[in-house]
Amino acid sequence: MDAMLAIEGLGKTFSVHQLGKRIKACEGIDLAVAAGEFIGITGRSGSGKSTILKLIYRSYLPQKGRAWYRSERFGPIDLFQTSERQILYLRRREIGYVSQFLNLVPRTTARDSIEQAALEVGMGSERAREEAERMLRHFELDEELWDSYASTFSGGEKLRLNVARAMVKHPRLLLLDEPTASLDERSKGKVRELIGKLKAEGTTMLGIFHDLRFMEGLCDREYGMGLGRFVSDALPVAGAPP
Repeated sequence: MDAMLAIEGLGKTFSVHQLGKRIKACEGIDLAVAAGEFIGITGRSGSGKSTILKLIYRSYLPQKGRAWYRSERFGPIDLFQTSERQILYLRRREIGYVSQFLNLVPRTTARDSIEQAALEVGMGSERAREEAERMLRHFELDEELWDSYASTFSGGEKLRLNVARAMVKHPRLLLLDEPTASLDERSKGKVRELIGKLKAEGTTMLGIFHDLRFMEGLCDREYGMGLGRFVSDALPVAGAPP
């Protein structure tokens, strides 16, 4: 397998038991992402974009298809067939996920939340603390709030912490599900800056956006999605690196 990630014939259907219906979320998805490439998926809400990322992260399991990932630790593996232990390892050490929905550990301070993420990838305690503080400064979170519980933060502040926790690990593969959905323009710029640094380091990325203009100059290819399928072939993004 040459690609970092290769999806073959992916299909997912959800059952709505109270309505006696089955809803097709995605069907016939084929996608290959080269090492260091940044691919964007665009489309209207409900088109199936987020389902693809959740399948790759194995929050869901599909009815059809495979997702081959070239792991640094395990070599080429099918993310849908590998063990729970391996998936947990990959989530800690190799694959990052940033959701538009806030997912922070309760009763954990902002500083500790990022620091714990850094420790998970093997950073020493001193470096983990330095990296956590660097991230907090980058996202311009008030230093007086660093040791406050993240649960007390605003939605935008929590989303910035979500992004910081994923990016402090410098993952091999980073999945971005509307990472700037509730951020102001200045904070969006901070996210873009970090994405640019990770791309320069060689991180492979797959991101969902309503509008790719924000990622112009960083995103390499774009897939348009509608009704659970790709409705357009991968197109180069304006201003993408050659």
